[in-house]
This record gives sequence, structure tokens and C-alpha cells, in this order.
Amino acid sequence: MKEIIAIIRPKKVGATKNALDKLGYPAMTAIPVLGRGKQRGLIGEINIEIRPGILEQPRVMKYIPKRQFSIIINDADVDQVLSAIIDINQTSQFGDGKIFVCPVDNIVRVRTDEEGEAAIN
Repeated sequence: MKEIIAIIRPKKVGATKNALDKLGYPAMTAIPVLGRGKQRGLIGEINIEIRPGILEQPRVMKYIPKRQFSIIINDADVDQVLSAIIDINQTSQFGDGKIFVCPVDNIVRVRTDEEGEAAIN
């Protein structure tokens, strides 16, 4: 089993969620997060009013709002899920996000005590 951690643009959440649902992975955790990459948070990426003092220098923010998805999947589905997330979120612009693939040793469904792959679905 693997955990896919995807950090994406907030405006891509709906399309990403729909694609994962179609692949058979409707269960996920989505968290609003803040971060920035090497470009130090280019301000043109967001469409909100910036309060005074949050900018480090002109057109650069301390942090940019993003969404972090966490999805546990079967090993056999990793390439398909990665491909779907990339297809939806890739704009070839700074800020498209990152995807991390991590091993998962075990899962336990608290309600039923099911473990492993039986606890994914």
C-alpha cells in the first residue's frame, strides 16, 4: 500500500477529487495548507486581497494557500492515480504543486478492526 500526498492549487481541488472518485478512490483527507517553493511565493498565483505586512518584497508572499490531499491506495494503482493527479494539475507554471509517494505498513479501520488492503475501501 502507498500513501499519495499531493499538494495542489485550491482551484484544482474539485477536478482532482472527481478524477480520484472515478478511479475508485473517493476516500481522502484534504487539508488547507500554506507553503512556497523556490520562487518564494509568487503573488500572481492567488486572487485575494493581501493585507499589509504579509509581503516580503514586491510581488512575493511569505506563503501561498494550497491544498494537501492524502490518499491511501493499492500498490498496483500508483501509476494510474499519479497520472490522473498530474493531468489535472499540470499547467507548466510555477506553483503546480508536488506529489509524494510513501510506503504504508498497515491500516486499521477502527470501526471494524479490518486491516491492510481490506481497510482501504
